[in-house]
Amino acid sequence: MRPSVMHVSFVLPALAAVLLFAPSASSAQQAKQAGAPLATKMTPELIATKAALEKYQDPIVAVRDGFFSTVACIDFPHGAVDGPITYPPGAMGVHLLNTANIGPKLDPAKPQVLIYEPVAGKLKLVAAEWFMPEQVAGGKAPEIFGQTLYGPMAGHAPIMPAEFRHYDLHVWLWKDNPRGIFTSTNSAVKCDPKAPYTHAEGMHH
Repeated sequence: MRPSVMHVSFVLPALAAVLLFAPSASSAQQAKQAGAPLATKMTPELIATKAALEKYQDPIVAVRDGFFSTVACIDFPHGAVDGPITYPPGAMGVHLLNTANIGPKLDPAKPQVLIYEPVAGKLKLVAAEWFMPEQVAGGKAPEIFGQTLYGPMAGHAPIMPAEFRHYDLHVWLWKDNPRGIFTSTNSAVKCDPKAPYTHAEGMHH
């Protein structure tokens, strides 16, 4: 969509320029991020968050609230290892990004990203993602829902520049994840490998 391209084109270069001066995390902290925390049930806070975001089952409502599609359906068919982060085989889906929600504090009711799975030609809400650029975090990995965000990691091409280093946490509120609600990829989510906007990550790891 043209509005999202224009909006992000102004925001990302400015953020990327500042990232060059951002402090890096310690190796100990990075090692901590490698292990995916498992969760078998929804906490009261997660249940409340899911209820607050339920309106975004309709992606048009998400667009009206400032979430714009990054178009690609991100898939990790064979999994991948990216620095301190391990991605088990599975998919993430289509990310809708709201740059207005990016800042130094994380709010359960204001995720930076909504994630949809393409199903029979429609977008079905499956997860939300809390996201913070490295330089905004001030040298400390942010936390939400009792979890430390993964990272810092490079931006995920093609939906963002590699220079866009950040922390993130995927939370599978609407679709069960066999490996846990906070694991980045979900083997139950599918991207059509023949669809023109499916992007397979980790093929050469």
